[in-house]
Amino acid sequence: IGLPYPGGPFIDKLAKSGNPDTFNFSKPKIKNFNYSFSGLKTSFLYFIRDNYTVDKQFVEKNKNDLCASLQKTIIDILLEKLILASNKTKIKNITIAGGVAANSGLRDAIISESKTQNWKIYLPEFKYTTDNAAMIAITGYYKYIKKQFSNLEVSPKARLKI
Repeated sequence: IGLPYPGGPFIDKLAKSGNPDTFNFSKPKIKNFNYSFSGLKTSFLYFIRDNYTVDKQFVEKNKNDLCASLQKTIIDILLEKLILASNKTKIKNITIAGGVAANSGLRDAIISESKTQNWKIYLPEFKYTTDNAAMIAITGYYKYIKKQFSNLEVSPKARLKI
């Protein structure tokens, strides 16, 4: 739809002036806590293509509503999985991190849902919602300074054993 990369901040900004209920996009039905946006991206692409064929100005005329509807769909998917995970694990302390934590729609949805779900939420200040790559890079930098190296036989672990 002609947005610069990365598109998330621009979608969030334009969505604020759009109607999230204007368009409906498919939500993949993936079991358990897994999710994928590939079906949504394809659905969105075809929707844009089909409407562009009829009206070459469709995207420009509807950009705010497209962004709001797309963002709502993404938030609905993420929130559905978060609620599922919270209910199944009984975890009520909720936080988000990385670039997605900067999305105002997601933040608002989590705040709203926290009242229904009895969550205690921890949302970082906006200035701390940068992409996780920066956090990984700075960690690597400090490990490099301290000469903390590993050979290629070490397997990375996403979780520490406690």
